[in-house]
Amino acid sequence: MKIKSFTFNPFEENTYVIYDNSNKCIIIDPGCYTEDEKKTLRNFIDNEKLEPVKLINTHCHIDHILGNKFVHEQWGVELYMHRKDATLLKNSEDIAKMYGFRDYVIYSSQKHFLNEGDRFTFGESHLEILFTPGHSPGHICLYSEDNNIIISGDLIFYKSIGRTDLAGGDYNTLIKSIKNKIYPLSNETQILCGHGPSTNLGYEKEHNPFLI
Repeated sequence: MKIKSFTFNPFEENTYVIYDNSNKCIIIDPGCYTEDEKKTLRNFIDNEKLEPVKLINTHCHIDHILGNKFVHEQWGVELYMHRKDATLLKNSEDIAKMYGFRDYVIYSSQKHFLNEGDRFTFGESHLEILFTPGHSPGHICLYSEDNNIIISGDLIFYKSIGRTDLAGGDYNTLIKSIKNKIYPLSNETQILCGHGPSTNLGYEKEHNPFLI
């Protein structure tokens, strides 16, 4: 399994492309908004001769979904997400305007809903879905035991955690999600965050001030 990350939009959101030797790939949280950002994502996929097969949102805050429509129209892939974030997606046009994203167009095509324990397969690879609410009602993480990685969205960051003061957020729920779903994983698990640098579970257990 190979991973390429991009940092997009004014919120400096991390978009991930995950692929393997089959050249099938999934696109997670496309935050690309400007034409240059969209071109950067398209050029990488074209240059690597990848075939996008699924689009995934760890959650539907606006900085993580700005490129949903673009990805769908460019490669014909459909959206996978958790049902409990459907309201966020539905209201995203109004939210986008609040943050100054005047050219945002909502993804309105087929949606597929993921649940805790689902096995998400593409190419020769698979990821397990962990339901981790708290930052948003329907937040999920994607975990690969074989590769010792977790795509954590905005659940946990390097020495920090996701904010819980947005609509549907809850601090106690977020901490419970980390302790119940992330902590049982191997301390060697690499955490690929929705913002900022990647980190390591063992390191966060010792150094994250919100978790000590």
